[in-house]
Amino acid sequence: MLSFEEARQRVIEAFSPLASESVPIGQALGRVLAEDVTAQLTMPRKDVSAMDGYAVRAADIQTFPCKLIIIGELAAGTTQEFEVGPGQCTRIFTGAPLPVGTDTILIQENAKRDGDNVQVLESCSLGRYVRKAGLDFSEGNTLATRGQRLSVRDLAVIAAGNNPTVSVHRRPRVAILSTGDEIVEPGAPMHGNQIVSSNSITLTAMVEAAGAEAINLGIAQDNRESLAAAFRKGLEADLLVTTGGASVGEHDLVKPVLAEFGLELDFWKIAMRPGKPLIFGAVDGTGILGLPGNPVSSYVCGLLFMIPAINAMMGINDHELPLEPAILGDDIPANDQRLEFMRARTSRDKDGQLVATPFSKQDSSMLSRLAAAGCLILRPAHGPAMSKGDGVQVLTLN
Repeated sequence: MLSFEEARQRVIEAFSPLASESVPIGQALGRVLAEDVTAQLTMPRKDVSAMDGYAVRAADIQTFPCKLIIIGELAAGTTQEFEVGPGQCTRIFTGAPLPVGTDTILIQENAKRDGDNVQVLESCSLGRYVRKAGLDFSEGNTLATRGQRLSVRDLAVIAAGNNPTVSVHRRPRVAILSTGDEIVEPGAPMHGNQIVSSNSITLTAMVEAAGAEAINLGIAQDNRESLAAAFRKGLEADLLVTTGGASVGEHDLVKPVLAEFGLELDFWKIAMRPGKPLIFGAVDGTGILGLPGNPVSSYVCGLLFMIPAINAMMGINDHELPLEPAILGDDIPANDQRLEFMRARTSRDKDGQLVATPFSKQDSSMLSRLAAAGCLILRPAHGPAMSKGDGVQVLTLN
């Protein structure tokens, strides 16, 4: 069996960033930049007031008592201009540009106005409460870089830099197909020993949360005709993800039917738990990821393989697993030849250290355990037995 590390690397390397497109800045949340974004102007464009008060010359307010003559008023966005001489000032409001000759803001709390005069109640240092031109950024400065996923804060600074659009990678189209005679959609009539399918709901949500476009193909039955019809639709996407039918049973038809479409198989079966029977390959440029049918296995493999594939197509270059240290909250036995991702509850000890307490049962059908888990404990293949309080690496679940 292929190691988890090599299998994951092969999946990542098989995908390249998709073509770029220009989108309005208001529609770019979560998208990944195909090009750097630079400021189209300087911000602020001129020296401006950071407070309501009076624009003064610092040299005029160092000796008490003193009064200044008010020669005008400036508000944010004004086009009016003044030139302030010795002993003069202007009334000014937050965001307004400083008039020529001034260098400091006397805040209104430290002044007392009397008609066209203002009495200075407290001195202030040169440049106080002035936002200098370019304080935030200057024209040509890089505001966001290629390969960066855009957050709300990124959108704010890009918009402030006078960029109405950004160049981003096209969103990958990911087709999701559940397979099996034994599964039905939530709310559908059930008979015999059928069960409700959750995999397509789970994977579709994961795809959309990753910023890609999900295409839910529903459920295909365990026969060649049903699978082939679904594959024809799914192969129009950038990535086709199937769940179930990937093992070695007589009803596991995903791999043989895909072979009829020209599947170029990269690997099948990896040394990890949960998720051993995983198919990866391609058909005419469409990536194929065949996940196990057990819901926990499907989720874990989606997290560890499908999401990196989506990220690679979106132009994200950082594919390191975001592992963090924790201590065990309970004993665990020695591990076998497969790397294991154990579901565990999380808490903090009295010192604030992360504690991961594995569930006693790790059956890959138990979604209640997955929903209650705060992390996955990574257990190396052939890892020794470990005791409560030992250090481990964990992957936090959102």
